[in-house]
Amino acid sequence: MKILVYPHAMELGGSQLNAIELAAAVRDLGHQVAIIGEDGPLSRRVEELGLERMAIPAQRRRPSPAVAKQLRALVRQYDIDIIHGYEWPPALDAVAAVFPNERAVAICTIMSMAVAPFLPGNMPLIVGTEALRQHTARKRSGPTYLIEPPVDMKANSPGQPVREFRDRFLGSTHQTIDIGVVCRLVPELKLEGVLTAVDVVGELGLRWPVRLVITGDGDARDQVAQRAAAANQRAGREVVVLTGELVDPRPAYDAADIMLGMGGSALRALAFGKPLVVQGEQAFWQLLTPDSVDLFLSQGWYGIGNGTGGAERLRAILEPLIMDSALRENLGEYGRQLALRRFSLERAALLQEEIYRSALASRHTSAVRQATVGARSAVLLASHKVRRKVDRMRGTAKSDDMNAVTLAAEAMKEERRP
Repeated sequence: MKILVYPHAMELGGSQLNAIELAAAVRDLGHQVAIIGEDGPLSRRVEELGLERMAIPAQRRRPSPAVAKQLRALVRQYDIDIIHGYEWPPALDAVAAVFPNERAVAICTIMSMAVAPFLPGNMPLIVGTEALRQHTARKRSGPTYLIEPPVDMKANSPGQPVREFRDRFLGSTHQTIDIGVVCRLVPELKLEGVLTAVDVVGELGLRWPVRLVITGDGDARDQVAQRAAAANQRAGREVVVLTGELVDPRPAYDAADIMLGMGGSALRALAFGKPLVVQGEQAFWQLLTPDSVDLFLSQGWYGIGNGTGGAERLRAILEPLIMDSALRENLGEYGRQLALRRFSLERAALLQEEIYRSALASRHTSAVRQATVGARSAVLLASHKVRRKVDRMRGTAKSDDMNAVTLAAEAMKEERRP
């Protein structure tokens, strides 16, 4: 098969890194695979994996008629079979590119917990959690598949250049218990938990030799840096360190003794054999253990709390981990074995290959049907953009969580039932 993979961005992030690494794994199964995307930090990863990258403008509308036109030309020029868009803007570009061409098929992967209601209902869709698959499949005519976010277990494994990382950011001696966070520092999803972690580890640092190491960058960096400076001043030492964004953050995972994270970052923490505290929203924190794993396998590596007591909850999780090295080791090994068994890149590539074959086998849809579905999507997309514009004017705009909060809240309700 000839496959063109279109990540939603080329900045560091879980969805786009999954798109690129999974593209390379599918290529290794014997297919021709290329990436289409703007120049960005992940261009280096594309190059390292030996994938061809076709360029698009960084400044563009989302979705972009110009990119859809470019995709259509590429389909004709190279006889492409599959255009695989990650998240909804690339997916809609892909749909526009193949209409009404029945030779190529557009496929969408959503790695967040948010499936846009304006995605074409007959489009093959891949999601990252079983709860989301069930929730979404009830509302769609097309197939909805599950591929849990994969991890390249060979690339993400102990043995990284930790000494160089510590020398650069932490000092040459390792005399602290380092609690790591690798994430984009943005207001949506992440900021609440990062600020809570700064405050909690800053407080714990008054009693124990602990340190919070935050790897990442983004619009909220100044806010995080201010909170970190205050924690460092109270502790009288550097109890919170900001490394900034790293093109290759693997040493940051490997150098940590405990990891905090959500989504793809949480899974990479498992690959490195680190005890994992899963971060969510509204004061959600939960330690991964054999007792809590089913919750995350259902709803994903994320959660919704009740909005109160987040600092107390995180402190109660971290204190036993700080005091007990054997507990850290046991939970880290449990997480790594879970990742090897369930989240390997090779397993995900085989599943994705089968989805591609199934989509090609059932691709024939009448032009009238395609036009009807496309028109409905266009109307829903226009309504969504108008609502977002009005919300921004009112100052009430929120992240596009769609059904994320509802799903996570439902999962937590189930978890609390006796």
